[in-house]
Amino acid sequence: MMKLFSQRFRRDARSASLWRLVVIALLSVGIHASVLAQGVTLTGVVKEADGVPLPGVTVQVKGTNRGTQTNADGSYQLTNVPAGSALIFSFIGKTPQEVLVGNRTAVDVVLADDSKSLQEVVVVGYGTQRRKDLTGAITSISAEEFQKGNIVNPEQLVAGKLAGVSITPPSGQPGGGSTIRIRGGSSLNASNDPLVVIDGVPVDNTNISGASNALSLINPQDIETFTVLKDASAAAIYGARAANGVILITTKKGRQGDQLRVSVSALGSVSQLVKQVPVLSADQFRDVIGQTGNAAQQALLGTANTNWQDQIYQTALSGDYNASVTGSVKNMPFRASFGYLNQNGILKTSNFERFSGSLGLSPRFFNNHLRVDVNLKGSIINNVFADQGAIGAAVAFDPTQPVYSGQDTYGGFFEWLDPATGRPNTQATRNPLGLLMQKQDLTTVKRSIGNVQFDYKFHFLPELRANLNLGYDLSSSTGTIFVPADAALQFNRGGQSSQSAQTRDNKTLEFYLNYVKDLRSVSSRVDVTAGYSYQDFIRKSPSFPELTANGTEFTPAGVPFETQYTLLAFFGRANYTFKDRYTLTATLRRDATSRFSPETRWGWFPSAGFAWNIKEESFLQGAKALSALKLRIGYGVTGQQDLPSGLSDYPYLPRYTLSDLTAQYQFGNSFYRTLRAEGYDANLKWEETQALNAAIDYAFFDGRISGSIDVYQKKTKDLLATIPVPAGSNLTNQILTNVGNLENKGVEFTINTNPVRNERHNLDVGFNITYNQNKITNLSKVPSPNDPGVLVGGITGGTGNTVQIQTVGFPTNSFFVYQQVYDASGKPLEGVYVDRGRNGETTGDGKITIDDRYRYQSANPKIFLGFTSQYTYGKFSAGFVLRGNIGNYVYNNVRSNYGAYRNFTNALGFNANGSPNVLETGFVNNQYFSDYYVENGSFLRMDNLNLGYNFGKVSNRPGKGMNLRLSATAQNVFVITNYTGLDPEVSGGIDNNLYPRPRIISAGLNLDF
Repeated sequence: MMKLFSQRFRRDARSASLWRLVVIALLSVGIHASVLAQGVTLTGVVKEADGVPLPGVTVQVKGTNRGTQTNADGSYQLTNVPAGSALIFSFIGKTPQEVLVGNRTAVDVVLADDSKSLQEVVVVGYGTQRRKDLTGAITSISAEEFQKGNIVNPEQLVAGKLAGVSITPPSGQPGGGSTIRIRGGSSLNASNDPLVVIDGVPVDNTNISGASNALSLINPQDIETFTVLKDASAAAIYGARAANGVILITTKKGRQGDQLRVSVSALGSVSQLVKQVPVLSADQFRDVIGQTGNAAQQALLGTANTNWQDQIYQTALSGDYNASVTGSVKNMPFRASFGYLNQNGILKTSNFERFSGSLGLSPRFFNNHLRVDVNLKGSIINNVFADQGAIGAAVAFDPTQPVYSGQDTYGGFFEWLDPATGRPNTQATRNPLGLLMQKQDLTTVKRSIGNVQFDYKFHFLPELRANLNLGYDLSSSTGTIFVPADAALQFNRGGQSSQSAQTRDNKTLEFYLNYVKDLRSVSSRVDVTAGYSYQDFIRKSPSFPELTANGTEFTPAGVPFETQYTLLAFFGRANYTFKDRYTLTATLRRDATSRFSPETRWGWFPSAGFAWNIKEESFLQGAKALSALKLRIGYGVTGQQDLPSGLSDYPYLPRYTLSDLTAQYQFGNSFYRTLRAEGYDANLKWEETQALNAAIDYAFFDGRISGSIDVYQKKTKDLLATIPVPAGSNLTNQILTNVGNLENKGVEFTINTNPVRNERHNLDVGFNITYNQNKITNLSKVPSPNDPGVLVGGITGGTGNTVQIQTVGFPTNSFFVYQQVYDASGKPLEGVYVDRGRNGETTGDGKITIDDRYRYQSANPKIFLGFTSQYTYGKFSAGFVLRGNIGNYVYNNVRSNYGAYRNFTNALGFNANGSPNVLETGFVNNQYFSDYYVENGSFLRMDNLNLGYNFGKVSNRPGKGMNLRLSATAQNVFVITNYTGLDPEVSGGIDNNLYPRPRIISAGLNLDF
């Protein structure tokens, strides 16, 4: 019994020991698991590739629903993260990143741009589309890629960055607007400007009085993306106004779930004159007058040594300040911003001041089925316009004369006086500084653009959306000009006091239905849109009397101006994709304009496109290096109804114009205003552009190399052109009608690379180049083989002189000049030209007449290109933008007008300076029509050089970190060119005393918290 008990006891003891071991093991595992469950507290900062902190990034523990978002300074904190876990960092437009925690307590991450995600959805006309479904030529650029520095106007953000888009920067005038051309101009006399749509509101391209550019009233800091619709397949959905391409501007907005973020920026700039127009120095001028002038002219020489260009130009300071608040309150994302810009010009007295504000609200209702977007933008601009006549006066004024006379008359400025009267010589050049200081030209422009867009996704059919867009574009301007009575500029009329005003009231109503459905059973996707558009444009300008400085009426008020035109349209688009490989797109728009008669006002504008995602084919699945390969082909027709500036909105109607009070007819002792009959064309109709585009999109090595090659052709017919008519045939000597054809064809090439990309370094390099050939193919309604063409391109010098021509078979704005003859040493011979004859033969009739002028080159560049790069190393970033034109020619009107000895002396009682080029040519008389003055204006310009340093978090307050970034930018850094004038980049090709573009150095500060 004892033995049995002893054996059982030993067995139970062994069992108890085993159980104790099991319990201890389980407790150990539990305790260890508890420790692991408690984990560690992780902190870190998430940044973009350029070192800028990235707020709103989702940080999630992999395999769980635990996570957080980064704060305004990009920082985050995540507690109880199990050791050995992995974190997933994700953000819209960025490549998600998975990071193993290990035993770390701090994890910093840099998120790179996800080219696939960024390109997934693209803004198009009336909605968005997947990029892989696009068949048209559409280019989009976001805020991260914009040009940096002292950017006043929105279009300057993308200069040099888009193939096929030529942006000629403004002159140095503060707030000046650029000239934008997409794949060349489509018209001769009508507008060549693209349609601009801001947050769904198509804006009026014509400038309001007092604003040099319609886009100058938009703050560039508020813009999120620029999207350019370049071909008809993409732009035909806007039919009536899309002949010159379409620019879609989307402004920054809040996003649902955003934390409150505040951004403040300040930018200070210094602008300096880069180059002066070459003129004779005071000593050179004395030598010339001593050799060529008579005793009376020599007696007029002074003792001063005045550089008049030094007197009128200055080093100018500017400031640009912006603040924005972004966030989300429940289902209400919002963004509000305010901006203040004060830009002084390098021409003394010129100034541009802009106050701007914007508000964006994006509430969601009915479980996100109803999306409402409210966009309000407003600006007030105060302009001080300098008298740009001072630029030419500084070239021509006698450098031996002093700036000031030492007398109180004429503001104390030296002026040429008539010896007989002692009053200012009306034929003489005015004192350049006096022109600036004694004229006050002020304008205030107010503009508000806004819309509310309702987008409803049907509950019973979520694939169907209804979109209603109600928008407005209101602007007004008031201006005054004052010249004191003692100013030489207006001395003979007792000074000047005048005012002007204008208002514009533009309204938009658009509605469309959009149906999108994935038909997985047949591997298809359909996207169909149909809608209606209404736009109304009203312009008003009252008339005011011209007064003298003391308020006496000098000229009575004229006739007030008011006009209105309306556009209506029905449109549709269908997009069908099969197996994500083959896409067909078709659009149709039916437009009407009140500018044409009922019989001709409606126009049809169709387009069709096809895309083939070749990379998705089985035979390329093994091509690992190839990331994307896509073929696009598109054709479409777009319209034009914008009329040449200054013409009536009723050109098809017989009408009468009431005369001003200064043009009355006397009957007896009474005076009566007259009614003047105007010429008209009752059959006026749409100008139409037919465009064909074929392209290849490519990408290699997971998108590290990507780009496109586009080949295009645009043919415009029924040009809206103002042409001369026989006297007495239509109550006028010129009339607006449909006549002529124009063709543009070319090739675009774009390549973007990311050769370096790692945790510390990132390098992006982009290059684009465009070749465009422009040619007029018809200019008359009936064949006229001997018609030389239409003279254009007015110049300074003589009366009514022109140096350009529109001729069939030649580019637009071709120079029409004589072929200069040179001696053995290469010196041009005055008045000696090649006798070419009427048809341009080299053997003429022995006489030099207008028939001996020939078409020599064009103002249009054959090639324009852009080269950009941005490099980031840790917290440091640097980049540049280069732009260039090849094949553009410029007529040097400064040399032709001031480059003859006859300019220096005269019998009118004053001397004038001129170009030192006269010392090379020896011309006694001006040779305005010599091709000697037509110069190659090809150039390469460094548009932008930027440096930045991100200090990161400068405040340690939990959840309220502040990020600081400093930047430095140089603009218009250098120009490489053989052009002898001030600047080779001249819109229109005629260089005549242009306001110089300055070099701008800027320093900026950005705070985000």
